[in-house]
Amino acid sequence: MGISDLNGKDTRIEDTPFGYTMSVIGGKWKMIILYLLAEKQPVRFNEMKRLLGAITYKTLSSQLKGLEAAGLVERREYPQVPPKVEYSLKDKAKMLLPVLELLCDWGVKNNGKD
Repeated sequence: MGISDLNGKDTRIEDTPFGYTMSVIGGKWKMIILYLLAEKQPVRFNEMKRLLGAITYKTLSSQLKGLEAAGLVERREYPQVPPKVEYSLKDKAKMLLPVLELLCDWGVKNNGKD
């Protein structure tokens, strides 16, 4: 179901595939985290925090848990002291990479330098 399929129909956005997708990857940080993991994986939690900068530890943890629950991110914990946890993309998230690339292309073409 695409945008053209909704033309003239009284359908709530959250009941569409687009609504589902946005519920999984929407918000300020989820796509940025996915992009980071696509560029560099696996990534440890503290390294991800450092690379993302302005995100709080609590927010990063929450966003990663959401992505993990959606089946997009894999969390791998190593039994050692201090604890070591790495995050990487699952195949379901890798299917989103062409979409992220298209968003990057759009940004290159429309970044205000017209």
